[in-house]
Amino acid sequence: MENNTVSDGKAMAIISYITLVGTIIAIIVNSKSKNPFTSFHIRQAFGILLTQILGSVVLGVLGIHFLGWAFNIFILVLWIIGLLAAIQGETKEVPILGDKFQEWFKGFS
Repeated sequence: MENNTVSDGKAMAIISYITLVGTIIAIIVNSKSKNPFTSFHIRQAFGILLTQILGSVVLGVLGIHFLGWAFNIFILVLWIIGLLAAIQGETKEVPILGDKFQEWFKGFS
């Protein structure tokens, strides 16, 4: 990816990882300029957030609360990997689900 694309989209890419509000802000701001670097990280951040919400609901409904800690650590690791990639200006997919996030949410941002 070109340096201008990365530098122009880096702030919004980082913001996309900061809670649901940050993801929404990044989506709104990026909807006008469609920066590919920002779009990549919005899809990763949204996928991580959605995985966390759905996983927590499923574990709660099934009553498997003891797996919640392990699941939340997994989500934290994905979040850290994604955030560090955005800070470093890389388009690095998060492990296990990153390629699926790009595929599933390709029209998202």
